[in-house]
Amino acid sequence: MKLAKGYFGRRKNVWTVAKNAVEKGLVYAYRDRRQKKRNFRALWIQRINAGARLHGMSYSQFMGALKKSDIELNRKVLADLAMNHPEAFKAIVEKVK
Repeated sequence: MKLAKGYFGRRKNVWTVAKNAVEKGLVYAYRDRRQKKRNFRALWIQRINAGARLHGMSYSQFMGALKKSDIELNRKVLADLAMNHPEAFKAIVEKVK
């Protein structure tokens, strides 16, 4: 019942309903800890793609050129540069072109 604290209606004070709600919540928590990683990777890819297209490249062309030029920056850092430091991202794009 402690885990059902904050739930609405019978989910907080009826044993069987609360038990089912808490079990379902724990299943979602387990699943979504994995989905969060996928969602962030997709977000980073979208941001890198938007930044690369401003400079005339697609995401796949940019990532391929990045690998060829042996620049080892992960998607998280590249997405941060594309969003918050466009000058630095532009320098990277110019270097791989």
